[in-house]
Amino acid sequence: VRLILFVAAMPAGRSSKIQQHLNYRMRVSLQDGRQFVGSFLAFDKHMNLVLGDCEEFRKIRQKTAKTGDKEEKRALGLVLLRGENLVSMTVEGPPPQNTRQRAAPRGAQANMGAAKAAGRGMPPQPGAPGLQGPMQGVGGPSPAMMAPNRFGPPGYGGPPRMPPMGMGPPGMRPRF
Repeated sequence: VRLILFVAAMPAGRSSKIQQHLNYRMRVSLQDGRQFVGSFLAFDKHMNLVLGDCEEFRKIRQKTAKTGDKEEKRALGLVLLRGENLVSMTVEGPPPQNTRQRAAPRGAQANMGAAKAAGRGMPPQPGAPGLQGPMQGVGGPSPAMMAPNRFGPPGYGGPPRMPPMGMGPPGMRPRF
């Protein structure tokens, strides 16, 4: 059973038919003739689509009329398609059954690609490099430089002072 959804006739209601097809494998046709096949992840009010694990298929015309059109396939990954360019959507396959289960990672790449919360509101976890600041003694100014000083950086005697009576600012003649 093939279901074809035409983009121009999409209702804008909350429970639109398109929501029922989230996570399905879909084939999307564009105005320029290209077709994209991927997991249907999201859409918005403009009918912009997000497809995951996407592949692009396009037909290339041959210069000689004897040979037929050649279809070229290209793996793209995560794709955002502008709703203005969509023509139709077709269901290619059901959503995967094991979306929650993943194969256990092995070897040196055990933590590669594993998402972990970090930043505001999260206490630093041991072994989380880069979240605890520089190592002791490496980078940054010395503690003496960071200590608050009443009159500015070390080497300055204090606030600016007025010249003695009878002397004007530098470069000006004294007044008598």
